[in-house]
Amino acid sequence: GAVAHTCNPSILGGQGDGCGHLVTYQDSGTMTSKNYPGTYPNHTVCEKTITVPKGKRLILRLGDLDIESQTCASDYLLFTSSSDQYGPYCGSMTVPRELLLNTSEVTVRFESGSHISGRGFLLTYASSDHPDLITCLERASHYLKTEYSKFCPAGCRDVAGDISGNMVDGYRDTSLLCKAAIHAGIIADELGGQISVLQRKGISRYEGILANGVLSRDGSLSDKRFLFTSNGCSRSLSLDPDGQIRASSSWQSVNESGDQVHWSPGQARLQDQGPSWASGDSSSNHKPREWLEIDLGEKKKITGIRTTGSTQSNFNFYVKSFVMNFKNNNSKWKTYKGIVNNEEKVFQGNSNFRDPVQNNFIPPIVARYVRVVPQTWHQRIALKVELIGCQITQGNDSLVWRKTSQSTSVSTKKEDETITRPVPSEETSPGVNITTVAIPLVLLVVLVFAGMGIFAAFRKKKKKGSPYGPAEAQKTDCWKQMKYPFARHQSAEFTISYDNEKEMTQKLDLITSDMAGKCHISGTVLLDWRCCLWGRETGERNKAKSFSI
Repeated sequence: GAVAHTCNPSILGGQGDGCGHLVTYQDSGTMTSKNYPGTYPNHTVCEKTITVPKGKRLILRLGDLDIESQTCASDYLLFTSSSDQYGPYCGSMTVPRELLLNTSEVTVRFESGSHISGRGFLLTYASSDHPDLITCLERASHYLKTEYSKFCPAGCRDVAGDISGNMVDGYRDTSLLCKAAIHAGIIADELGGQISVLQRKGISRYEGILANGVLSRDGSLSDKRFLFTSNGCSRSLSLDPDGQIRASSSWQSVNESGDQVHWSPGQARLQDQGPSWASGDSSSNHKPREWLEIDLGEKKKITGIRTTGSTQSNFNFYVKSFVMNFKNNNSKWKTYKGIVNNEEKVFQGNSNFRDPVQNNFIPPIVARYVRVVPQTWHQRIALKVELIGCQITQGNDSLVWRKTSQSTSVSTKKEDETITRPVPSEETSPGVNITTVAIPLVLLVVLVFAGMGIFAAFRKKKKKGSPYGPAEAQKTDCWKQMKYPFARHQSAEFTISYDNEKEMTQKLDLITSDMAGKCHISGTVLLDWRCCLWGRETGERNKAKSFSI
């Protein structure tokens, strides 16, 4: 039945003191009660209006609902739109896991009275563009398929729940899917996004690492594990220590033998043994004046960075946070900014001198020069770095982020931020360049046309009284041209499309009609290998004699 709800003026149009974790983006988000998954407080109200772009329908998914009241009189969760009401929900009543509303806006209201226990609620939402929405609490062990795709909402990073493993070896199947996707750099927490999952046989041990603000734990043997497919742009970008790495300053220390040890920028490569780069300034005022600069030699697509501290146990130095600057030839330095707030993005760095930490750039940085600018550090700035990314090719330079307007669905950005092409399982090599497929295809088609020309030449040799010129002239000149078909520049009228067979036929018909004006001159030697094609396609079409070569 209907329940009377008191109105608290302090929370009208916004969130009250009973709201907990809340992250919203253009068309998805996550919301919890206060203290979730701990006990929600007494006598609180949380009210929040959530929206997706107009014209879209709103999908609500409850990942968890644990409200103590059995009558919904004082403790309840209620959804209200302009035309409908869903709930109130509480106690042990059956609650739909998913609600598909007929509107793009709904007000969420959670209210509590006196109670002893109860976790409250965890809610995720998205627009109807994402019918495969899951909550932040789904684990890979909930799914049986070996390959599947799901949509993770914004805001799953800080929801309670463990993950084990890493982006290279994979994750234990008990790990939270969306939190693991943030850890792997597949999606950004503030944006959410599509993930594609590959399920594989488990391994005996999973190694944890801090990445993108998420700490994965070491894990034990499991029957199954999972990996994410990616766009293949996640290889180590090689750094030349002799000229590619510079720094604002460097430090010289003295070892026990009295010898000087130079902590130069050339020692900043993560894969190298020995001490790291360290700045000459050890002041404790933490002014971000120092920097480490890397020249990649040409513009490249940079999708992430791995960092460590000094790596030396007797020098407990490391950078705790940093920002990224970048530029290209003859341009000014720019600071990498967050997508949502368009403010300088501060990355979480290391928490000790030894263990590597990874941060991904979503969207990627496309630049030749990058600078790591430490913001906070422990004792002294010390860094080793490895940049992750790929060469810019005709296919992937368009993957640079195109920010959408508030009215545009996030789904238009799936290709930019995640996984449109399957790969990175351990069985396959990452990234297939379109060029490696296109070039052999073009060569194959050209060779087929060359073969057709040779075929035509032989037929003319056999035929007497050809209307297209003396047989001898055809044999010598046309054959001569056919021997070097690639010596000619591709002409405007000889453009072949490989999109579909019908279009290619239309193009060849255009070639045929065009060649007629150039080649069909009685008694004239065929001076163009394309004329051979034309001769075959016209004069010989109905008079062909079967023979073998």
